[in-house]
Amino acid sequence: MAEDIILSANGLTKEFKGFVAVDGVDLKVRRGTIHALIGPNGAGKTTCFNLLTKFLSPTRGTIVYKGQDITSRKPADIARLGLIRSFQISAVFPHMTVLENVRIALQRQRRDSFNFWRSQRVLDELNGRARELVEAVGLSEFMDTVAGELSYGRKRALEIATTLALDPEMMLLDEPMAGMAADDVDRITQLIRRVSRDRTVLMVEHNLSVVSTLSDFITVLARGKVLAEGDYATVSKDPRVLDAYIGAGHA
Repeated sequence: MAEDIILSANGLTKEFKGFVAVDGVDLKVRRGTIHALIGPNGAGKTTCFNLLTKFLSPTRGTIVYKGQDITSRKPADIARLGLIRSFQISAVFPHMTVLENVRIALQRQRRDSFNFWRSQRVLDELNGRARELVEAVGLSEFMDTVAGELSYGRKRALEIATTLALDPEMMLLDEPMAGMAADDVDRITQLIRRVSRDRTVLMVEHNLSVVSTLSDFITVLARGKVLAEGDYATVSKDPRVLDAYIGAGHA
């Protein structure tokens, strides 16, 4: 039903000096689901993701979030509506502790993130919620660790914590498993599953094992167009998808 759609795109198109990177994409993301956007290199998924998160403006087409046309909105505007893109926020400061990083993000949510000269008492008022978020992403034992000393996977977990501090209704994750070792992939997969219980997630991801494990629904792009949609069982058996992206080894 229409009321179940939290984010949609209609005829989304992006041209770069005559090259059509995204070509008439229609997309519907249901509320409360994990929706994956996948495709081979050059499929247009990153460009599409940048359009949806308003880091690029479309040449044509419309984007609607929670019933509001956000096609002409800026990233900061849609963030205030609860649509938050993770791993682009850069709220992780390497010389600050894990707790301090999350507290800064909470200050940003309160729109006083640049007021660093508040009294220690006022800042400490945020510590309770900051500790809850650190615990939620499995970093309790690193609460007082300087962020720059964390492993790559734990830095990603911290970035999710800072994203959660912004109180997103919908999270958009740009290749959350990129560059991770197997142990970190498992940890972040479990984390995304936990934090998605009361929010919607749209992610671009290359790791097909992660996609098959996490995703409720998948949109496959090829040459800038939607090639196939459905759950993993459906798209992984689609001959067009096998030919364009997944390959017989993943069938």
